[in-house]
Amino acid sequence: MHEMFQLTDDTPVYVISVAAQLSGLHPQTLRQYYRLGLVSPDRTPGGGRRYSARDIVLLREVQRLSQHENINLAGIKRILELEDQVHELRRRAEALEAELAHTLAATAAMLGSLTYPGRQIEGQAR
Repeated sequence: MHEMFQLTDDTPVYVISVAAQLSGLHPQTLRQYYRLGLVSPDRTPGGGRRYSARDIVLLREVQRLSQHENINLAGIKRILELEDQVHELRRRAEALEAELAHTLAATAAMLGSLTYPGRQIEGQAR
């Protein structure tokens, strides 16, 4: 049976020369960004770099911050780290909100089923 290959924004498909062309940067600049930890392309078993569409967008953002905002590479690295932290915190906040909603619904259901000597106690949401 033939399995469909699904291409996503995170699929590493571009060799360094294509990634450089798509991002408008020189391949040596991509290597420097890799050494500095600004971008982390996947590696093939032979050690070649493979960039995803998301990596290309990131490379363009690094270039924009560097050339148009005059931010040095250390500053850009810190900005990217902070953006990753914000993304992770938002993801965690959403998970906690969903967990809280589930807990509140379960608590309300449990309160609705409580009885007190001869009568039912009604749970009220506030």
